[in-house]
Amino acid sequence: MNEERKILVEEVDSVAKPPLAKVEDAVDVQVEEKPAPVMAPSPFEAESDASKLNRKRDYLEGFLAQKPVETPAGEAGGDLYEAVIDTLKSIYDPEIPVNIYDLGLIYGVEITPDNHAIVSMTLTTPNCPVAESMPGEIELQVGSVPGVGHAEVILVWDPPWDPQKMSDEAKLELGML
Repeated sequence: MNEERKILVEEVDSVAKPPLAKVEDAVDVQVEEKPAPVMAPSPFEAESDASKLNRKRDYLEGFLAQKPVETPAGEAGGDLYEAVIDTLKSIYDPEIPVNIYDLGLIYGVEITPDNHAIVSMTLTTPNCPVAESMPGEIELQVGSVPGVGHAEVILVWDPPWDPQKMSDEAKLELGML
């Protein structure tokens, strides 16, 4: 073995404790100050704090007086629409441990004015083993949502499903991220 690569070991009984740092020992470092940027005077500089507060209250008054806009039940963000989406998220593909919504199998959900739900969807392949039973199961599940009068599933093959249609959560679950 080379002499320069040899490790020397020395045994000692004790080691002196290093001194603690003290504020008095700190060195005073002078920091060079930068000149303040030149800015135009603000029109509100002469304004008192009370008038600024009143001005802000006036600004918020109109905002706070507005009432939230009701989203119709059948549109995205509406209660019935969200209930249908939640139901679709509870239906899992029997071969893949991810729900059909996050898999990207649902292409569209439409709620008619009569509260009928129309779900456009596809399957991973036309030869999918659940091609016959899955649409019927989805119709039953969506039809059981309170407020839905009738549910219809339209099975489409164009555009074909591909893994890019999956949500990030589904890709993470399947180890694709």
